[in-house]
Amino acid sequence: VQLVESGGGLVQPGGSLRLSCVAPGNIFSASAMGWYRQVPGKQRELVAAFTRGGNTNYADSVKGRFTISKDNAKSTVYLQMNSLKPEDTAVYYCNADALSQNSDGTWWAAAYWGQGTQVTVSS
Repeated sequence: VQLVESGGGLVQPGGSLRLSCVAPGNIFSASAMGWYRQVPGKQRELVAAFTRGGNTNYADSVKGRFTISKDNAKSTVYLQMNSLKPEDTAVYYCNADALSQNSDGTWWAAAYWGQGTQVTVSS
């Protein structure tokens, strides 16, 4: 399963970027989608994600600056990042946390990750 991310790059402090992640339709519809980030030597951390109930969660460090959204028709999740800071520099990963019920009543669950896209905030 391939999640395809795009939109990373180099931006000055205070600038904006929008990340996109396209997932296969069946995976997208079965998943709570989210964005994580990781810097070298540190654990991957949640940035923003949808819950299965459709609500959103944000890391405290990005609240008020980042917005997660999705387009179900395009099986795409976005991360709008505004007022970027140098400490936002990281590799950003798209995540699909899939949970679905089979026709026989059993459940399957899986987590899928994109390849990562570099975001660098620097003057």
